Amino acid sequence: MKFHYTFQKVVDLKGNEKTQAEWMLSTALGELQAQEKSLDELLIQRSSLLLSLQSAAEQKTPMAKIIEMQNYVQYLDTCIARKHTDINRAHQEVQHKQDHLSTKVLDEKVWLKARDKAKTIFQQNMILREQNELDEMATVRFAMKSL
Repeated sequence: MKFHYTFQKVVDLKGNEKTQAEWMLSTALGELQAQEKSLDELLIQRSSLLLSLQSAAEQKTPMAKIIEMQNYVQYLDTCIARKHTDINRAHQEVQHKQDHLSTKVLDEKVWLKARDKAKTIFQQNMILREQNELDEMATVRFAMKSL
């Protein structure tokens, strides 16, 4: 007789939910990395522009050009501030997805443990049945020898 767990479909569902939560966390981490990379690019661009601005100020560059460069630095500062907000939001999303995954992992463990417990009980019952059958066979043999 083979072990058949009545709630196996629930166990499978919990496993699928955990896998889906892992994918969602992976996506959130990818988004966070993309935001951080974008911030790094903005910071590099700002640094380069500041060097260009300093060089332009040292040379005979028209004031309109210097003002234009300063305005662009301010624009980059605004973009950097927005990017920090986006990164904080992405961090919160990653934390939320990690919490969700933890819940799903725990839920799956509960169901797996219940299945393992049911399997252990089934195996114990099978061993008990086999032992009873062997005892019965021994009793019948003993009775046959007594006659």
